[in-house]
Amino acid sequence: MPRKAQKAEKAADRGPAFSPRAASPEGREVDPPSDERTAKAPPASLKSRMVRTAFGRMHFYAGGAAPPAQPPVILIHGLVIASRYMLPTAHHLAPLCPVYAIDLPGYGRSDKPASSLTLPELADSVVEWMGALSIPRAHFAANSFGCQVLSHLAVRHPQRVDRLVFQGPTVDPAARTLLRQVGRIIRNSREESPRLGLLMAKDYWQAGIKRIVATIRMALEDRIEERLPLINAPALVMRGARDPLVPQAWADTVTRLLPHGRVVVLPRCGHTINYTSPAEFVGVMRPFLHL
Repeated sequence: MPRKAQKAEKAADRGPAFSPRAASPEGREVDPPSDERTAKAPPASLKSRMVRTAFGRMHFYAGGAAPPAQPPVILIHGLVIASRYMLPTAHHLAPLCPVYAIDLPGYGRSDKPASSLTLPELADSVVEWMGALSIPRAHFAANSFGCQVLSHLAVRHPQRVDRLVFQGPTVDPAARTLLRQVGRIIRNSREESPRLGLLMAKDYWQAGIKRIVATIRMALEDRIEERLPLINAPALVMRGARDPLVPQAWADTVTRLLPHGRVVVLPRCGHTINYTSPAEFVGVMRPFLHL
């Protein structure tokens, strides 16, 4: 193989370098969303896998550095959209630690139960998945609806949780109706990449209309604010300054309700920081998770 081609192949295996400048906790400089390409297919360091659980087969992406003394990071997706939009974040975490991005039962490439699982059942499915992979304890980072799942997990299975990252936690009680949520989603769409819409369309199609409706209803009926005071794990709340789904007042309330919460606001970001600004997202998570 020519020397130039060998260099290119090695560079592709390493993936993009972590940028401390772009990962400034103050969020003053952000890498462009070139990581969108990693959502099309997993990078070389992340492998698509499937494992059997009591909730059926669960699909996930796995990769990252050799297991350190501390727990791995598990990424939990949002409303209906599955783990592929977590891949940009997983890609940036992979040089730092073991990382997993899972498809909850009923979504993405995981098996589809006849009836949609409840939020507590979705939380339990994550713990079942952890048991299948012999993961006793982990850090967790979730986006949007995934934060609701994560809050149930942290209350029901505190022994499985180390540190938590709630990125864009839903649902704001001040807008807990379908009409208000749709209005906020439309406003937020101006801040998101068009490619995210393509990912969402495929994942929503795979889930099916019945599961979509059930999931939306479940999200709107859930009262995350009632569980937050019961979470004893250290928690980082993150929102984009341009995120209409999670106004600053709601982010502050979430932080105040958490016994050990802190909040970080990233300028020029919308609701899905994990997809549009993964380098900055990981840069803020890194010191909090001691990576």
